[in-house]
Amino acid sequence: MNASPSPSVPPAGSARADVLRTLLERPIPAVMGVLNVTPDSFSDGGKFIAPEQALARARAMIADGVDIIDIGAESTRPYTGAQPVTADDEIARLKPVLAGVVALGAPVSIDSMKAKVVAFALEQGAAIVNDVWGLQRDAAMAPLVAARGVPVIVMHNRDNADPTIDIVTDMKTFFLRSLDIAAKAGIAREKIVLDPGIGFGKTAEQSMIALARLRELEMFGLPILVAASRKRFIASVSPSEPSGRLAGSIAAHLLAAQRGAKIIRTHDVAETLQALRVANAIESKQ
Repeated sequence: MNASPSPSVPPAGSARADVLRTLLERPIPAVMGVLNVTPDSFSDGGKFIAPEQALARARAMIADGVDIIDIGAESTRPYTGAQPVTADDEIARLKPVLAGVVALGAPVSIDSMKAKVVAFALEQGAAIVNDVWGLQRDAAMAPLVAARGVPVIVMHNRDNADPTIDIVTDMKTFFLRSLDIAAKAGIAREKIVLDPGIGFGKTAEQSMIALARLRELEMFGLPILVAASRKRFIASVSPSEPSGRLAGSIAAHLLAAQRGAKIIRTHDVAETLQALRVANAIESKQ
């Protein structure tokens, strides 16, 4: 992907830049709610592409206790069938929605691999960048993130799944490359979150291995985000459609929290938050 020029936008203010630190100080993982303004996302494609539906969904997640709203305008479907869109397409989908979602008051992250889209979202008040290609697809992304001083989620990804590799070793190599890019661009290390990319470039078995061995990522000394919500690996254990994978999603997320995940990204905010709170309450009685 060609590097995109970074518009001249002033760096984020300290309050916005510190949003990640505030969330990570909580006793249970922060809950990030998914808001897809796309026609083709694997779980809820098309349901929230209309601005009024997207805003209603954002309000509902806030009422349910969401900590971050993650808004994306391009389906990156973690299997096959995603339809690439241009940066201008993404921006056109975001324009009627993003400022309104930001105005609701919850921190907003922008889920995009394109620096031009991210720059637009930050202008509109987004506070966190969520890059599903870990700063490795758009050469303008890392300099943009550094200039704005905002937190960035660096996700592991692969163009294709390879069942013969050690997926955790591959993740570590990928993250070392991403962190080198970040350091050279001047992104402060304390602004970085790592995401193992459950379902992306992985077989179902490898997604489960990534979750089982999550603690190995502690070698980086950075917070971990896990997004197992409704992913296909759940159906490999218990056959189900995306809308029928709530229990499997919660099981995966509770195990991720036990293994050190600090942020959980989910389609089901109320149920996930309840599960995390109950698990924490039980653990506190030991």
